[in-house]
Amino acid sequence: MSKSLFKNYNYDFDKNEKKILVTFCKQAIKQMSDDSKYYEFVKSFQSIIDKIDASGGDSIKLTKDEKTKLTFQLQKNIEFIQGQVKNAWFIKKWLYKSMLTQYSALMENHFKD
Repeated sequence: MSKSLFKNYNYDFDKNEKKILVTFCKQAIKQMSDDSKYYEFVKSFQSIIDKIDASGGDSIKLTKDEKTKLTFQLQKNIEFIQGQVKNAWFIKKWLYKSMLTQYSALMENHFKD
């Protein structure tokens, strides 16, 4: 099994996936913007938002750094939500399951290596 030397970081997101990603990136920026050690993450997420907004209906080309940071944050968010679902009551569990389903589908469809 050989690894490919160059990877393609072009993604074709549908309208819903774009909304989910923009919302996720804005939320991450809001949480990380106060701390200077997360400056690179904030810059990457802002770049992702700009690319999604500018794309229209075209495919979105992410850099390796943007893809890596987005994948890492999505994975950490999925793990956090899974922990919250286990401990939550009915309504909160229902809300978290919806987010978990959306983020998991996004990871499976586009960012799974």
